[in-house]
Amino acid sequence: MATSTDQTRRRHRVAVIAFDDMTPFHLSVPCLVFGTVRDDPRAPAFDVAVCAVEPGALHTSAGFAIFADCGLEALDDADIVFMPAWHDDCRPAPGLLLEALRRAHARGATVVGLCLGAFPLAEAGLLDDRSATTHWACADQMASSYPKVKVDRDVLYVDEGSVLTSAGVAAGLDCCLHLLRRLAGAEVANRVARKLLVAPHRQGGQAQFIERPVPESHSESRFAEVLAWVAQHLEREHSIDTLAARAAMSRRNFTRHFRQATGTSFKQWLLNQRLAYAQRMLEGSDVSIDLIAQQAGFNSALSLRQHFRASLQTSPSAYRKLYRSEQVLA
Repeated sequence: MATSTDQTRRRHRVAVIAFDDMTPFHLSVPCLVFGTVRDDPRAPAFDVAVCAVEPGALHTSAGFAIFADCGLEALDDADIVFMPAWHDDCRPAPGLLLEALRRAHARGATVVGLCLGAFPLAEAGLLDDRSATTHWACADQMASSYPKVKVDRDVLYVDEGSVLTSAGVAAGLDCCLHLLRRLAGAEVANRVARKLLVAPHRQGGQAQFIERPVPESHSESRFAEVLAWVAQHLEREHSIDTLAARAAMSRRNFTRHFRQATGTSFKQWLLNQRLAYAQRMLEGSDVSIDLIAQQAGFNSALSLRQHFRASLQTSPSAYRKLYRSEQVLA
């Protein structure tokens, strides 16, 4: 029986599309991320349904079958539609699937193509004149097959508002957590990430290839300690020269290690850390925006507002109002 809390939580209907011979991991990613929120009373509710062109038993590449409860009619009232993968040969999608994707998008659903799942979205025309990404190994094929799509080969995921796409495999987790963060706030996404034992937030613009994500030597361990120290002292001014000295590295060596470890520049990484801190404070405290700006290292509320608008397409005040309201509803 639904409780009064369940009835007042904002609900999102999520349709995840399955097909014969798909890789179970890809199917599990959106189901796991959004299904995990189900038991969190402080978050919006996500009702996840697995569907297929023809409902019923489907074979997987792992040698066992999965069961799709419903057909593509699930897309007709879904708020979010996931195409979590596609065949490795990037073959044309069935006409029924393409039409269902177009209808869902036309009536306002958010449509997400993870990894090769971007191909049916491109075939349906949903990526025309938009930036998009896919698995690096098939990016050239997407660019040649769908010249109207602005293919970005290097990023983890692309958020175009009503349409999102991600790079291969693990980048699907990043994309799903990003969308969850967009819909439910930073703290909800962080709680899910902690349960899944994955990084809570990797920006979509981060490179698909990270050469050494785990420290492998004493110097790299010292480098990791410096990054942790910066994250705990965001209010301070930081420069590559001072941090390189703290890590006992040359500027050139520090910069190289930073790019290898994070896949992005120090300037962008620091901005991401400061924005994430501001999001957590806006959601979980009544501290003034001026003080949050100082604590996060933005120096002024105006600077915080400018970066918030550029990165999140909203203002700190609107963000706080939205996600504190979600907590009241929960």
